[in-house]
Amino acid sequence: MNARRLACLAFAGAACQRTALDEPPAQQAWFEECARERGLDFRHATGHAAQHWFPESVCGGGAIFDLEDDGDLDAYLVQSGSMEADASPAVMANALFENDGSGRFRDVTAGSGAEDPRYGMGAACGDADGDGDTDLLVTNLGRNSLLRNEGQHHFADVSVASALVEEGWNTSAAFFDYDRDGTLDLFVTRYIEWAKESETPCMNPLGQRDYCSPKSYKAPERSLLYHGLGSGSFENVSERSGIAGERGNGLGVATGDLDGDGWLDVYVANDGRPNHLWRNAGDGSFSNVAMRKGCGVDANGLPKAGMGIVLSDMDDDLDLDVLVCNLRGESDTYYRNDGGLFSDRTATAALAATSKPFTRFGIALGDFDQDGWQDLYEANGRVERPREAENLDPLDPYAEPNLLLRGSASGKFAEVLPRGGTRELLVKTSRAVAQGDVDGDGALDVLVVNRDGPAQLLLNRVPARGNWILLRVREKNGADALNAVLTLAIGARKLRRDVLTAFGYLASHDPRVHVGLGTASVVDSVLVRWVDGTSERFGPLATGHIHELRRDLGTPP
Repeated sequence: MNARRLACLAFAGAACQRTALDEPPAQQAWFEECARERGLDFRHATGHAAQHWFPESVCGGGAIFDLEDDGDLDAYLVQSGSMEADASPAVMANALFENDGSGRFRDVTAGSGAEDPRYGMGAACGDADGDGDTDLLVTNLGRNSLLRNEGQHHFADVSVASALVEEGWNTSAAFFDYDRDGTLDLFVTRYIEWAKESETPCMNPLGQRDYCSPKSYKAPERSLLYHGLGSGSFENVSERSGIAGERGNGLGVATGDLDGDGWLDVYVANDGRPNHLWRNAGDGSFSNVAMRKGCGVDANGLPKAGMGIVLSDMDDDLDLDVLVCNLRGESDTYYRNDGGLFSDRTATAALAATSKPFTRFGIALGDFDQDGWQDLYEANGRVERPREAENLDPLDPYAEPNLLLRGSASGKFAEVLPRGGTRELLVKTSRAVAQGDVDGDGALDVLVVNRDGPAQLLLNRVPARGNWILLRVREKNGADALNAVLTLAIGARKLRRDVLTAFGYLASHDPRVHVGLGTASVVDSVLVRWVDGTSERFGPLATGHIHELRRDLGTPP
């Protein structure tokens, strides 16, 4: 009997029986789609007409975050627009939605300053200026936009004043404190060096005009690293840090201490090139060690079309593993972390066969049924037109259904049916997915952003969910303590969960740490290791509640 199974027996008792792999997947829908019903009325647009501009194929991002620090999750959806010279003059802007606390939304975009009419890609959230509230970074084709939260649903574009002025094709981004000085820094992935003037027609295998691939351009880009100087100002240290030393077709990014040395590293998923693991040396410099550490290519030595990415402890050994989703015809890649060295264990997690038929972009990892084991949601959508027989939507040839996979004590995943976890099969060209408890019932919900389609809000309707706990981990000024490491003691089991908002693809997630507990009725203790290396202990904590863990209010470990 493996260690995870033994831990399950000690942790959740009867809940373990529900995760046995010989039990067929649940047939009752896990989610109910109700975006428009709940006031989240947003339709993404690429501007696509006759011309296949390459950036149109991968855009569609968003965020769920606490706009007014009132304890519920609001939504920010990133619009793209049009790159056609004769496009309509009507302004297409990003959209800001306020949550009333019950999962019902009101559009508060007008006059908010958050519209940002640039050609948008994704979003990242963090307290960029150290005032305790959450600011927005919008990644764009061109210059990014740093939107400072000024309260009362209002933002100010401080990009130029903050020295975030570099132009390029920016994709995913992450706020994190790489030098442990108490001020957030910023990492931005970029895709390829692209310009409209360089676009040439591409044809797919069917002889149809279609979107090009990054291999058509042979122009991988450099990522950007900005050092936070305080009060919202930044310095571009990409060259000095070593980040600019290697190029890649960067799409997804996530941060975390992957080698256990106390310094935050950066993992970048590259499309068609080896992925990057930027190891933080602790002196302001980074080096790409992905190939040396075993997480640059798959078990066959091949790079894949890396898109969304998650860093999480997937095997209960208290270190961060890596999960990357990829292109149709390529399986997901699960890199298990063993003391800072990685091995491709995709097959042992039963992820290869289920994922391979789809093109996965957004990715979320959370315990949706709250049985104590993390589940996986993947947002899918092609980048190449299929054969007519494979076309699932006559109005959108790139559309695919999304996937929902259930985790188990064995470490293996099994698909949940009906496909995608919804009663009605939802077939769109999905890109970003963001997770969090939107309606305040203690369960993880999912926001999906669809390319050239309406946003979808999937509220959690899993029957007979297990117990849960939500932890809001804050610095002294009230800001979310990004990348703090939590070790939860629950009976004989210990779980690691990190405070993360930046993962997946073009998305920012609920900063609160959600933990499914099965039948466990109490969390005995939570050890918080802050980014600066200090630790505090909290607890015991009752289940079924949201708890705030604020720096300097715990006890010594």
